[in-house]
Amino acid sequence: RLPAPLPAQALAEPAPPPPAPPEEQPLGRPLAQLLDTYILAEGPDGALVLVDQHAAHERLMHEQLRAQFLEGEVRSQPLLLPAVVEMPALDAARLAEAAPALARLGLEIEGFGGGALLVRAMPALLGNPDPAPLLRDLAAELAEWEEATALDRRLDAAIARMACHGSIRAGRRLKTEEMSALLRQMEATPRAATCSHGRPTFLRFGKAEFEKLFGRR
Repeated sequence: RLPAPLPAQALAEPAPPPPAPPEEQPLGRPLAQLLDTYILAEGPDGALVLVDQHAAHERLMHEQLRAQFLEGEVRSQPLLLPAVVEMPALDAARLAEAAPALARLGLEIEGFGGGALLVRAMPALLGNPDPAPLLRDLAAELAEWEEATALDRRLDAAIARMACHGSIRAGRRLKTEEMSALLRQMEATPRAATCSHGRPTFLRFGKAEFEKLFGRR
């Protein structure tokens, strides 16, 4: 059966489109969240923008942590109860040796015997992540460092690892105001077009791309 025809009034009076975003907002206004992972937005020129929420927020966290570090040190948040993290003894030793440098990044740790580490404080910007995955990630980063690697590069790589653990995860449902806030922060953040690992944070599809997909040109 064919669907019933729309009322004449509905055909004659289509709903007015929402107002276009201002020109100073190139990432546009959020329209929807896809797969609880991507933000679909419409730019001021009518182009559609697809944003990877985790990759985008990871870059925002990276730049905020980096800014605090360049100002002196990353602000830390003491844990109510110190956490004990178990890991291979070699990884624990690497982290314990790097403890003074990690303290400048807001992470306060100390050896706790064998393959255990005691975590006393975490970077405040990260919220309340589980310290175990973060420490294991940092241990893997430390294992990749070479003696010739410059200290600033080492610390920036560590900041990138931390940013990943404090960012919005794929699969998290966002409200419209949260999506809009993320887009506005991206527009005000350096290097926001790529995440800390060099992957794109958003893709842009203009009229020409859609016309090509539908065989119009």
